[in-house]
This record gives sequence, structure tokens and C-alpha cells, in this order.
Amino acid sequence: MKQSLGGFRAAVLAGWIALSAAGLLYARLKGIPTWIAVPVLAAFLVEYPFYLVPGFSEVRERCARHLPFFLVVSFLAPYAIYALNTGQFRWWAFVQLAALATALSLWYKILPAVPLADGAFLALVAAVVLRGYLDPIYTSPVKGLHLEILGHVALTRLCAMVMLVERRVTGIGFGFIPTWAEWKTGMRHFIYFLIVAIPLVRVTHLLRLGPLVSLGKIAAIFLGMLWVVALGEEFFFRGLLQQWIAQWTSRPALALVVASILFGAAHLGFRGFPNWRFALAAAVAGWFYGRAYQQAGSIRASMVTHALVVTVWRAWFV
Repeated sequence: MKQSLGGFRAAVLAGWIALSAAGLLYARLKGIPTWIAVPVLAAFLVEYPFYLVPGFSEVRERCARHLPFFLVVSFLAPYAIYALNTGQFRWWAFVQLAALATALSLWYKILPAVPLADGAFLALVAAVVLRGYLDPIYTSPVKGLHLEILGHVALTRLCAMVMLVERRVTGIGFGFIPTWAEWKTGMRHFIYFLIVAIPLVRVTHLLRLGPLVSLGKIAAIFLGMLWVVALGEEFFFRGLLQQWIAQWTSRPALALVVASILFGAAHLGFRGFPNWRFALAAAVAGWFYGRAYQQAGSIRASMVTHALVVTVWRAWFV
């Protein structure tokens, strides 16, 4: 994917078409009323270009001049669009979002770029995610429509902009389309993980085979994992945490182990706390994600491994 303004515009147009079609189809299949579906879809369509910005260097740098203002306004806009038009708008929620966006946007305007400030930044983001700070804000007018994902993708790209534009962190490899070399590295570590995961699953009885899933659904799961879940988690755990620990300690192997353990610990709450078996599997998987990142020098490689692992789990196991 070209990093130019033209490439950004092409990605926005293609994404808007795909998201519109997918959103309308989803609303129809789930029986979501039009008065809810339209503003929710509009919020995601507004968020989508903002989400792309960190991955396009030319566009990213154009936002640098007024970065805090850009980040705060873009963080609030999708929430306001869907909430005001579905009766879900709450002033306290709006203020909470504004406070979070302002704090993160001004972090390195106020604090120096030192390990203590870096660690505190990651700790704040971890607290927001693990404590469910965004969940009561992005409320849904209908049951089963999980709109907190809108807040999580906004949080990811806000932090990415802070790190890439303000903090000027290098060695992340932030982007959406892996190179061929990154694909190969990611797929190789996926195969390595399977060799370890098969006996691990048998010992822990963590998974069992589920019903067959269509190829179209598998492709949708993989792309969603690659561009949303894997991108966000690999950015924080490998691109920032693992890289910083390696720099602070001068021990890349230690950084890989620590980041993997913390990655597993972050999954303790999955479907009931404490889910030790799932956390163990996540930590083991995290080690292979970290190895892919180390070898490629880019989270795009670890994103491939991550997305393949989760796709296999979601598509064939329960």
C-alpha cells in the first residue's frame, strides 16, 4: 500500500464501499432498525479515515502541526455522531472521553520522553482497556450490538499517532499491508506455534472442534483480526512494550519473555477470571508473535502470525 496521499484516498474510498456494504448486510441479518443502523454505520465511516492515518506517513505528518487538537476532536466525533442520533449521548461520557483523549494527546507535550513516562503511558492505556473504561460510555440502543469496539479502535490509532508523530518511536513497522518477507516470517512462526500448540491444547483441554465455517467467513475473520485486533495488540505489546524493555535492559531475550508473560496475563479475564489455561496459551502464542517481530523488525510480521492463530481458533474450534 502506497504511503502517499493518493494511496490514502484510494484506501478510504475502497474501505467506505466495503464497510457500507458489510454494515448494511449485518444490520439486515441482525434485524437492526434503520434509525439505529444508519447513525452507527456513519460513526464507523467517520472513524475509518482517522484509523488509517497512522499507517500513511505523508498524511500522518500533515496532522503533526495541530496534533492534540486533531486527536481530541477525531476521538470525540464518532461517539457524538452515533450517540446523538440514537439517544445514547451522555454528557458525563463525552467529558470522560475528552479527558482521556486530552491526557494521552498532551502526554509528551508535558512529560519528557523517558522510560518512566513511557511506562506510565502504557500503564494508563492498559488500565483503560482492562478496567473496561470505554464499555459504559459506548452504550448500545439494542442488545448484542457491541459499540465499544468503536472506542477501542479510536484509542489504538490515537496512541499510534502520539507515538509515531510526537514521541517519534522507530522500529515499530506500523502499517496495514505486510511485505512478502513479513508474510513469510509471520506464516513461518504460525507453523512453529502450531507444533507447540497442538500438544498444549490436548494437555489443557482448552479447545474442541467446532462446526465447519465457510471460506468467506474465514476470510472476514482473518482480515478483521489482522487490521483491528492484531494491529492494536501487536502495536502495544511488541512495537512498544517489547521494544522498550529491550532498550531499557539491553536484553532482547528478556524483553521477549516479559512481553509474552504480560500478554498472557492480559487475557486472564477472558470468559471468566482467572482463565489460567487461556492465559497460558496466549503467553505461548505471544512468544511466537514476539519472535516474528524480532526477526522482521516490524509488527506487520507478528500481525500475520497473530491473525492466523486467532483465525484458526475462531474458525475451527470452540
